[in-house]
Amino acid sequence: MATLSARFVQDWRGFITEAFRWDWFSARMGTMPRPVFIIIVIIAAVAAVAALALIGVRARRRRKLATVLVKRNNDKVKYIFIINPSKPQAAEQRVYIKQFCEQHGFKDIEFIETRLDKDGRACALEALERGADVVVAVGGDGTVRTAASALSGTGHALGIVPIGTGNLFARNMGIPVDDIDAALTVATSHGSRNVDMGRLRILDRPEEDHGHAFLIIAGVGFDAAMVDDTNPELKKNISWMAYFVGAVKNLFTPKYRGTMTITSADGSTHSTKDLTFRTFMAGNCGQIPVFSLMPLASWDDGILDFEVIDTSGGIIGWANLFGDVVHQTITGKAEQNPLSTNSTVDQIQGVSAELTLEKPALVQVDGDTLGETKHIRFDVEKRALCVRVPEQS
Repeated sequence: MATLSARFVQDWRGFITEAFRWDWFSARMGTMPRPVFIIIVIIAAVAAVAALALIGVRARRRRKLATVLVKRNNDKVKYIFIINPSKPQAAEQRVYIKQFCEQHGFKDIEFIETRLDKDGRACALEALERGADVVVAVGGDGTVRTAASALSGTGHALGIVPIGTGNLFARNMGIPVDDIDAALTVATSHGSRNVDMGRLRILDRPEEDHGHAFLIIAGVGFDAAMVDDTNPELKKNISWMAYFVGAVKNLFTPKYRGTMTITSADGSTHSTKDLTFRTFMAGNCGQIPVFSLMPLASWDDGILDFEVIDTSGGIIGWANLFGDVVHQTITGKAEQNPLSTNSTVDQIQGVSAELTLEKPALVQVDGDTLGETKHIRFDVEKRALCVRVPEQS
């Protein structure tokens, strides 16, 4: 607990230091009203305090998990590990994985590395061709989601050894983060769950032969622009807190307009024309570090949770939206703060949604941007992906 707290404080100090060194801040401090800047810093500080409070809870969960993990020796299963060599300490982790497998009698293992021209999906397809029973993604959310894209519907299990900065899907699944022994134990155990797979299809790119997988959240608008404007080096240094910088850079960008059609679980469709929004998101898992964006989202119900967010009144609207997110995080309910006046959060459930925009906008899936589009569709594949998760007592 003390180590985790010290690490968090160090990361937070790094965030403050790096943020104030950024040319973007120095270039705009002369034009940004000082009260606005102070409010932004206060919001970030509140998020940091909330995160620190959760560290203790997560530490207790890890200790409890350690008592129920079941280790299995001499497993007659072929494991192929997909590893992202760009991740910090990836080479050391590969050596450690080999040692772990030798100690536990897992003799039939292989490694496939991702490359710029060979993502996790291509690696997973190759792993299946090589006869893998279980494919283990060693990396961040990008490696996990692209590997899962190929495994969805095959019946082959996906193991996860999280070594990324966010590792949101692993956290939602209860897979240990920052504990490679426990993560490997889960990946090579026989505990598993069938979970939903989200797909985002860019309909104005007919040359694409598959939908882009997402396991957490896909979106268009502000959230995609925030991801796109987050500095990768800053993200390596201070993890998810780097997104605050990307968010601030896009607080005052123009809104998006278009037509939305949602298909409900009963097959009925509901369309909204002249929709105006800051961001539109489709969620399979609604939990992110500290906050709950979609409290009702469930990763195995065969339904996506769609969220349409809008603000008005400049920084006041964003402050109200922050209050909405805090409110639903505390209550666990998909509802706004009763005191909100300059923000709207509409949450709708369905099996698919189609969005046609007036102008192209950035889209993202699980933190990976896919460029701009005017026409997209979100779908769900119900319980199509088998994931190795902690075995419960």
